[in-house]
Amino acid sequence: MSAVLELTDVTVRRGDNLLLDRVSWTVEEDERWVVLGPNGAGKTTLLQIAAAQLHPTSGRAAVLEEVLGRVDVFELRPRIGLTSAVLAERIPRHEKVADVVVSASYGVLGRWREDYDELDHDRARWLMQEMGVTGLRDRTFGTLSEGERKRVQIARALMTDPELLLLDEPGAGLDLGGREDLVATLSTLAYDPDSPATVLVSHHVEEIPPGFSHALLLRGGRVTAQGLVDHVLTEENLSRTFGMPLTLDRVDGRFAARRRTRRAAGQ
Repeated sequence: MSAVLELTDVTVRRGDNLLLDRVSWTVEEDERWVVLGPNGAGKTTLLQIAAAQLHPTSGRAAVLEEVLGRVDVFELRPRIGLTSAVLAERIPRHEKVADVVVSASYGVLGRWREDYDELDHDRARWLMQEMGVTGLRDRTFGTLSEGERKRVQIARALMTDPELLLLDEPGAGLDLGGREDLVATLSTLAYDPDSPATVLVSHHVEEIPPGFSHALLLRGGRVTAQGLVDHVLTEENLSRTFGMPLTLDRVDGRFAARRRTRRAAGQ
């Protein structure tokens, strides 16, 4: 099994700020990772490197077996599916959902004069069906709910059949129903052996879909723990990562965390 992402002692500095500090991490092609940590932990910076949008200050970063700094990133990026709030803001609000998805074939946001063949349209229709947004195909992106927008973005990210799928806080801004719909969608993807290697960034263990196999915990730009979900997601590791005493529960493959109260600590 080959690695789709391999970071070795990756450090990122911006002025006096140390965003990532000697991070080493490997993602294999059949793995589904969740990256957890508080605000300012370095999660988004890590994902920018994985998306070939940022070069490390030092260390080695290989994405899809191409070393950043030695590869044309404009040829590499189409092999990576990405969803993020920044990308969503660039999608024209008047664009029809079907066009938002199919235009990923050309790597553009907003249709202009591109010519798509029937294979492109067939794949877009299939992905919209898989993501449960077929009924929205003629709606404009700006009229969708936040949850609907998230699912459309995932369909778009999968349009080019990427080898690596990166999801930057897809649950942000969703209500309970929207979050649960999204978790179910991502769980289906996680269990599909034909799905690409996936990295999901989140603040909340409640957003981890069943089927995700590995976890990476970050605090202050440093890795506090990484490995199999069952080994990494412990009360001790989460408490150290988020800087407070936490209790952790797991029911039917789903996690829930809360601050440990004095009463709970004394029981």
